[in-house]
Formats: sequence, C-alpha cells, structure tokens
Amino acid sequence: MNFRIFLLALATFVTGTAENIIVGILPDISSGLGISRGLAGQLTSAFSVTFAVAAPAVLLLTNRFERRLVFLGAMGVFVAASLLAASSPGYAFLFAARIGMALASAAVCVVATMMATELAGPEMRGRAIGVIFMGISGSLVLGVPAGMFVSGHLGWRSVFLLLALLAALVLVLSWVVMSRTGISAGKAPGYRKHLSSWNLVAAQLVSVTMIGGHFTLFAYLAPYLLDIAGFAQGELFLAFLAFGISGVTGGHLGGRLADLFSPGKALVITTVAYLAALAAIPAALEQPVIQVVVLMVWGCISWMISPVVQGFLIAEDPEGSEAGIGLNFSAMHIGVGLGTALGGVAVDWDLLETLPWLGAGLAVLAVGLSVVATRSRIRPVCSMP
Repeated sequence: MNFRIFLLALATFVTGTAENIIVGILPDISSGLGISRGLAGQLTSAFSVTFAVAAPAVLLLTNRFERRLVFLGAMGVFVAASLLAASSPGYAFLFAARIGMALASAAVCVVATMMATELAGPEMRGRAIGVIFMGISGSLVLGVPAGMFVSGHLGWRSVFLLLALLAALVLVLSWVVMSRTGISAGKAPGYRKHLSSWNLVAAQLVSVTMIGGHFTLFAYLAPYLLDIAGFAQGELFLAFLAFGISGVTGGHLGGRLADLFSPGKALVITTVAYLAALAAIPAALEQPVIQVVVLMVWGCISWMISPVVQGFLIAEDPEGSEAGIGLNFSAMHIGVGLGTALGGVAVDWDLLETLPWLGAGLAVLAVGLSVVATRSRIRPVCSMP
C-alpha cells in the first residue's frame, strides 16, 4: 500500500485526537475552568456539530483548489487553533478554539479519505479507508491515554500545545512528500442525488445512530468507570489504553470486512454485533476482568462501522462516492454531537448508570436502519426538482 496513505492516516490521527481528547481530560478541564462535567463534555459536542456542518462544504473547496493545497491549508489552521486552545483564558475562548480545530479537522479527514482511495485504487479501497480510520481510532491508543498522562503531569493546556507540535510536524512532512493528487474535475458534489435514495440515506443514518450510541457512553467513560464500574483512578489510564488498542483493530477489521464480504452483509453484521457488545457492558459490572474484555470488544466494533458504511456507500453509488464520503463524515459527527449531548443530560441529572442503555437504544435504531439500507434499492425518497 502507498506509504503516503499512512501519512494521511497520521494526519487523521492528530485531528482525531483533538476531538476525543476531551474524553480523557474532562475532569481536569472541568476543575481547571470551574465548570460542570456536563458543560466540559459539550466541548466535544461543539467540535462534532461544527465538523458535521463543515464536512460537506469541503468538496466545494476541492472544486476550486487542488486537494493537496486544501489539505495543507487545513493542517495550518489546525496548528493555529490548537495554540489558541492551549492559551485560552476561559471557557469561551476554548470553545471558539474547538470550533476552529473542528473546521480544520473536517477538511483534513474528508480530503485525506478521498486522496487515500485514489492512491489505493478500486481493489484496495476498503483497506485504504480502514487505514485512514485506524488513524482516527489510533487517537484512542496514544492520543487519549497520552493526553491523560500529559494533563496529569503538565496540565490540560499542555495537551493542546502537544497537538499543535504534532500537527506542525505532519504539515512539514506532507509538504515535502505529498504530490499533486486529487485535482477535482470541477463537478459539483452530487448531494441531491445521494439524499434522494432510501438506502443511501438509511446507511448515513446508521452512522448517526450507531456513533451516537457509542458517544452517549464514551464521551463520559472516565466518570462511568470511576463511579459506576468501580475502577480506581490509577486504573483509568490502562482501561483507556486497552480500549484504544481494540479501537485501532476495529478500524482495520472494518476495512477488511468491507473488502471481503458484500457491503450489505458487512453493514448488518457490524450493527448487530455492536448492539450486543454495548448491551453486555452493564451485565459485566461485577466482574472487572470481564468488564475490560467487554469494553475492548465494544471499542473494536464501534470503530468498524465507518469503513463499513463508507464501503457500502461507494459500492451502491460509485459516481456519487465523493458526496457520500463528505456526507458520511457529517453524519458521523452529528452522531457524536447527539450522543455527547444525550449523555451530558444524563450525567447532569445524576443518571450516569443509564448511559449504556441510552446508547443501546440508539444502536437498536442502527440495526433497523442497516436492514432498510440493504433491502432497499436506490429509489427516490421523494420527488426532487
């Protein structure tokens, strides 16, 4: 596989860390800024909603500028926003910095995915997408635990400073080795056609509901493990590390699944397996070892869904694949915002123990939508001009 795909994955690793880093350092930000844990959690929600709005607009940029330049420019904006986050004097400045990081991250992730599929070719497309999502899920292996470690020793501001340095390194490497690739043909993205098909819309909603179910618990996993599962503070780092390792495995397995099985079958298998894993979390509360195993299985399956859904979208609508990818990144982050907001309400109402069940409710919807996606042929949702 082309080595530049791994560099693109490194870029998604850095930007993925920016989104998820709040999960691990949420208690430090909460106490440092004097705000509630629920309000601190909304920094993830703000990032995700901004990403969701920005992702479809990225394709409009690539119709006017070469993708390499969009990618490099976005990395530069990410560096600047991370520095602003590190120096934020209060919540409002940090909130604004998160929006800037999200705008840059949307451009990086969407363009990196499109460039990776072009570099890999049709026969390796699923695995290329899987590598990109290994970068995103890899942020859980090193990003979140490392952020917890750095925050614990140097403070939460140093975490954003470290992100800025990593992003600057990726920017320099990309400037040197990334060739002119992915120049747009100038066509407008086929959003209207994509959104007029039952099965494509249903597949996009699978991402919304499944990732929403994931972040209902994941965004508040640290307090859940401490207060409900009975983990000690010193065990939290190891728990996130184990969870992250399984997440990277899931990104790879999702790409393999998308290449080896029919797209529809891979979609249904993944959603059903995810629901079972999420529902098993409360059942394993009394057995710490089993709890860690269940968390790892949950983490693995949760990161399989994105390459599986994107593989399905590309297979069902090859001509509109760019629109499908752009909208899917938007759908994913709507799911992140939905899950984080839902979980935040439960946390502020002292209903922390209900988070897995709230997530499972959204996962049930994901299973139903996966069946709709695979059994519906491409036909109009409604008459569109």
